[in-house]
Amino acid sequence: MKRTFDAGTATTSASRTVRLRSALAGGVLAMLLLLPPAAQAQFTYTTNSGAVTITGYSGPAGSVTIPGKVGDLPVVSLGVYAFSYNTGVTSVVITNMVTSIGDYAFQGCSGLTNVAFSDSLTNLGSWAFQACSSLPNVTLPKSLTNLGNGSFVSCSSLVAIAVDPLNPAYSGQDGVLFDKPQATLIQYPGGKAGSYLVPASVTNIGGGSFEYCSRLSGITLANVTSIGSWAFAACPGLTNVAIPNSVTTIGDRAFDACTSLVGVTFGTNLTSLGNWAFSACTVLTNVTLPNGVTSIGGFAFGWCAGLTGIAIPSSVTNLGTAPFAVCSNLLAFTVDPHNPAFSSGNGVLFDKSQTTLLECPAGKAGSYTIPYSVTTIGDSAFQSCARLTGITLGTNVVSIGNGTFEYCSGLTGLTIPNSVRAIGANAFNSCTGLKTVLVGSGVTNLGDFAFYNCDNLAGVYFKGNSPGVGSSAFYPDNLGIAYYLPGTTNWGSTFGGLPTELWNPRAQPGANFGVRTNRFGFTITGTTNLALVVEACTNLANPVWVPVGTNMLTGGSAYFSDPQWTNHSRGFYRFRSP
Repeated sequence: MKRTFDAGTATTSASRTVRLRSALAGGVLAMLLLLPPAAQAQFTYTTNSGAVTITGYSGPAGSVTIPGKVGDLPVVSLGVYAFSYNTGVTSVVITNMVTSIGDYAFQGCSGLTNVAFSDSLTNLGSWAFQACSSLPNVTLPKSLTNLGNGSFVSCSSLVAIAVDPLNPAYSGQDGVLFDKPQATLIQYPGGKAGSYLVPASVTNIGGGSFEYCSRLSGITLANVTSIGSWAFAACPGLTNVAIPNSVTTIGDRAFDACTSLVGVTFGTNLTSLGNWAFSACTVLTNVTLPNGVTSIGGFAFGWCAGLTGIAIPSSVTNLGTAPFAVCSNLLAFTVDPHNPAFSSGNGVLFDKSQTTLLECPAGKAGSYTIPYSVTTIGDSAFQSCARLTGITLGTNVVSIGNGTFEYCSGLTGLTIPNSVRAIGANAFNSCTGLKTVLVGSGVTNLGDFAFYNCDNLAGVYFKGNSPGVGSSAFYPDNLGIAYYLPGTTNWGSTFGGLPTELWNPRAQPGANFGVRTNRFGFTITGTTNLALVVEACTNLANPVWVPVGTNMLTGGSAYFSDPQWTNHSRGFYRFRSP
């Protein structure tokens, strides 16, 4: 006998077709059951310990009633993703047997306009109704005691969240959801418009509580002490925010992508700014950090194109990765001289001893020489410094971090000194202007995607043995060649996807060596089609090398001549990569 069910009836019939699927875990079955034509509903479900969890619905659009039973078994929960992105469902009635709704259960149900919760519901999962863009209001039952993160986030038509007054865990006021004592603001409806004054009882703005509230135009925080992660992320209507003196912590991404935020003022008791706290606030023009802040998270103000200068107060002792990365108009950092952990020089941010370069302002233009005291260049330190046209690395640099020079599109050539041992993942990713790189003999490893998308890279010149190379280090470079020196080891026909060639130019003595037709010259031989630059100087004790010619060894040789040789009493020549 085979079993089907509809919203109110369970029947058995040998004439109806039911498909049984294989067991999932621990003997739990998943079944696809077709209701009678009048019910026009189709569910999948699992059973466990004599109870049913609905896992999917593929019936017709419109109103759906969750059944109380399947056969003799009670329906007690809706599983993870059970109705996710079912845009045809417009109304859901959840019967009294259901106690739990799983994470993402109704995510993206953009046609949903009404939800009736059961009086036995105790658990509502994280992001359960995320992006239900047509849902205007909801009422949470008195039985609900566990509410996941962001259950109603990004519901752009939601104007009110009501709570049964007998609920022991949650409460509502003016359509806003709080915990019972209203000390934590949990969810602000995504469609609620205008400015909002947070009640005086609230000390904590919950994670994601205002996220994607596109109609929110202003916020007054009163007695708040902490602002949770993602709390005001992607609120494009906010233009100015005043953080009161009561606030001590601002969480990760709390104001991320508030693209109309022009100004923010910080209270005197703020101690911590989370990762990406104000990232992508693209029109934010001024930030004054109070003396009292001790920690600024990674990328906290990243992609804030309106910032031009940042002053780090003496109180800051912890900085995450590149807190001001990709601030394209940022020209300089200044650090209070009494700061015990950090310092600045020439507008660049360092640790106190200036052995680690932490961040170069992305608006810095021209060439820059890294101080000789520096041994480590931090992750993302020069990310998107697109106006840099040249970089000179000090000869004490040992490590180049992950993403250090990523998107430095103005760099055309680079010399990595022999002191460098490791080049991190994505270190030079998308340096689209980079044509040549000279890699010192000390490098033992190139990280994943180290030179990814450097599509104008013509030559990488290695002074030492073949280093280890990560995944897609040079992908999708179609032009480059990896050159290596005679006597170095472990080179094959390719390196990181690039073809390899021996770099072996030599000046040849013989009939062509010396003065000819009022020019000093000689023949250069080496690998066919090798390109090189000839440089000259007049004093080896204090050399100043000047390029005097570029040669291509067509067919393995080329003749070089110096028309200016008579201007000097003596001359010395050397070869280098272009």
